[in-house]
Order: sequence, then structure tokens, then C-alpha cells
Amino acid sequence: MTAKFTLACVQTEVSADTMANIATATELAENAVKEGAQLVCFAEYFTGLATRDGVLDPVPYAEEAHPALPAFQAFARDRGVHLLLGSLGITLPDGTIVNRSYVIGNTGSITARYDKIHLFDVDLGSGMSYRESAVLSAGDDAVVAPTPWGGLGLSICYDLRFAHLYRALAQGGASFLAVPAAFTRKTGEVHWKILNRARAIEHACFVFAPCSHGAVTGGGECYGHSLIIDPWGEVLAEGAGDKDMAILAEIDPAMVDAVRGKIPALFHDRPYTSSTIRSAAE
Repeated sequence: MTAKFTLACVQTEVSADTMANIATATELAENAVKEGAQLVCFAEYFTGLATRDGVLDPVPYAEEAHPALPAFQAFARDRGVHLLLGSLGITLPDGTIVNRSYVIGNTGSITARYDKIHLFDVDLGSGMSYRESAVLSAGDDAVVAPTPWGGLGLSICYDLRFAHLYRALAQGGASFLAVPAAFTRKTGEVHWKILNRARAIEHACFVFAPCSHGAVTGGGECYGHSLIIDPWGEVLAEGAGDKDMAILAEIDPAMVDAVRGKIPALFHDRPYTSSTIRSAAE
């Protein structure tokens, strides 16, 4: 049986100052490790985010030049902990930019990368429009990262609205679902908690959802309220909406099999074709 472990989700205020963001996140992670955290998860764009003239600025770097990677690789190695870097803006060799998560093992090595698949192109009314695709290229691959406690299914923010991705992750071996986010306050107030709870319940997985908070330079606001949710859908810990902080919870991987044993819906999927979908009039 896989041993229990302590998880921390770190939320920080969004800003475009990469080095200051790294320093703040490192301090919070350090405190969480002192409290026993063995896996520390950070939010989407936690090292840099702004908007300029209505366009997203993810403060990107080439992977080999991003200051967050050596800093957090050293942190993981020196403290013997595992990290999820929720997302960084990464410039690829061809000049395109992706929104990329990293999992770092306790030896400091990168064990998984995930590029956000679903880009946030929405119109929320009152002049609130977002076009992530105007800046970023979408990823193509679903990723389950190995950890000592089980598979960690990777996703980022807007991915949360696409349940089929999480189905694939759970059926691909994920016991835990990571949802690092910079969820907007407008949508977060009504959708953030219920969507995360739904993903946990649907797939009998733990959900680890660190979320940035605060006003975005240039326009916008992030919701905060980071969440840790168990496979039954119970919220184990929740962050504030306006505070830099880490939330912690003890995670028992055995609960995944226990819940799936009670309600094995994950294994009851049946194939169907579009020809079986008919309107009420038919």
C-alpha cells in the first residue's frame, strides 16, 4: 500500500516581476516543507503574468534560460521534495510560446512536461475578453507524471472545463489530478469550486488546484481560493481569495481505490456512436 503524504498548494499574487515572484513562491514553499510537505504545487503563471493592450503577456523565456527552472530544481534536490511548477511561459525554438507545467522530482530532475491543451478564448461581457490563442500555441499531449505515490494527471486552468481530458488521465493511471490556475474572479466565484469537485467525483481522484490571486497588471483579476479535494469530493483545504499562502493536507492514496471500489463508474464507460444520439422529436 502506498504511504500517505503531505501536499501543499502555494498561491501567490500575480505580477510580471519574475525574480520577485520566484522569491515569494520559494519562501512559501520553504515554510510548507517545514510543516511536512513532500509535494508542493504552484499555480499557473506563478512566475509572471500581465496583460498589455488587452493581450496576455505570460513573461516567457526559452526553457534553458528560464530562471525558475534551476532555482526550483535546486530547491527540490536540496530539500528532497517533489514539485509541480503550475505553469511557465516558455518560448520554443521556432518562436512560438506555450503554457507549460513541469514536474520536478526530489533529485532535482524534470520528470514530466505538459503544454496546456485548451486555450482561454472567451467573452465574459462588460468588455472582459480573453484570447490566449493570440499569444500561445496549444499542446497536443495528455500527460500522467510519475510520483512515488501514484500517477499525477496534468492540466492547466481552462482545461478544467473539458471533462474528457480528465477521463483520459484517470483511465491512463492518474490517482491525482493537478489543476494549477489563474482563474478569473468573475468565473471563479461561480464555477471554480464546483468544477474541481466534479472532476474529483467523476474520476475518484484527488484534485490539487493551486490558483493565483490578485489584480493582473494591465487588467484582469485572479480568484485565488486554492483547493485540495479528495476522491469523494470533499474539500480538504481551501485558500483565501486575497492572500499569499500555502494550504496543506494529508493525502491517503488508498482512498482512490476505496472510492473506485464503491462506485466504479470510471470502469463502466461503454462505447457509443453519434448515430445513437437522437433528438427528443425523433
